[in-house]
Amino acid sequence: MTTYKLLLLPGDGIGPEVMTEVEKIVGWLNRSGLASFETERDHVGGSALDAHGKPLSDETLARADAADAILLGAVGGPKWTGVAYDLRPEAGLLRLRKDLGLFANLRPALCYPALADASALKRDLVEGLDIMIVRELTGGVYFGEPKEITTLPDGSKRAVDTQVYTTAEIERIAHVAFDLARKRSGRVASAEKNNVMKTGVLWKEVVTRVHAEHYSDVALEHVLADNCAMQLVRRPKQFDVLVTDNLFGDVLSDVAAMLTGSLGMLPSASLGAADARGTRKALYEPVHGSAPDIAGKGYANPIAMIGSLAMCLRYSFGLGEAADLLESAITRALAGGARTRDIAAEGENGIDTAQMGDAILHELESVRGA
Repeated sequence: MTTYKLLLLPGDGIGPEVMTEVEKIVGWLNRSGLASFETERDHVGGSALDAHGKPLSDETLARADAADAILLGAVGGPKWTGVAYDLRPEAGLLRLRKDLGLFANLRPALCYPALADASALKRDLVEGLDIMIVRELTGGVYFGEPKEITTLPDGSKRAVDTQVYTTAEIERIAHVAFDLARKRSGRVASAEKNNVMKTGVLWKEVVTRVHAEHYSDVALEHVLADNCAMQLVRRPKQFDVLVTDNLFGDVLSDVAAMLTGSLGMLPSASLGAADARGTRKALYEPVHGSAPDIAGKGYANPIAMIGSLAMCLRYSFGLGEAADLLESAITRALAGGARTRDIAAEGENGIDTAQMGDAILHELESVRGA
């Protein structure tokens, strides 16, 4: 059996707590014989700033480049609010994405049956929800140049962020979305703002051409990003695969996340281009942030982090059986009443982080043993 190298980057806030629960699952996978992993922990974000004086060290980046996959917890927190802009914890995550070429961010928005009533929307709008948001991750306004704040002659200031996209960047994310759609319901919605943004005009043009030349068997619709946000709240199940740029993907994926009941529920994958062997650089992380207000209290929901491991099993290692078992264990644990505070019914305290991890582990052991 191939032994895979996993680099664990717990990061800040609740990151170390939820990563501990993933380590329990990795241990079970090793004992069960379903997979074989070697793991190594390192720093990113604020913890890296404290340890190395920078949010991502060159040595950690080299370990990430050599790993078969990376699992990351969360970065940031008020402790590092006053640091220089290029030293902020988030810069470590952005460097990982950029330097490893992780251009395709997959963010599923799933509503577990047991949590349909936890959504802010009515049950009939979200029950059975299964959306895959494909966000372009290394281009657009977060990386475009110039990016600056300058002082004008009258003493006032002017801030500039530049939205830039090339044909090649749009083509490759479109291919990812259409390929995913072929494995799902065969539908893609592409969101941009071609009515007011030149990058939106190019985005629509390129996606339309890629569809016509390679994916005529897939249904394609174009939707303005602001209307897309409204439709996600109005009738979310109309979407299956939703592809969009970096900025709109950031916003729309958080909107979709709240349809499921909690940000603590949703994993994500960030993938690079396939090499000659068909393998991709890959980083997996929960959608939620570092939540410093609850760090160390045992309140954190580890499901998004554990779900990120399931995505890792499926997309990086082709371990579909193990991924199915893990996702089913999450579903059964929830159906059995396991709830952390963020998804507990009104008036209930819920269980702590470790207990939720144990509930999922128990479901795995009840099916497969160890």
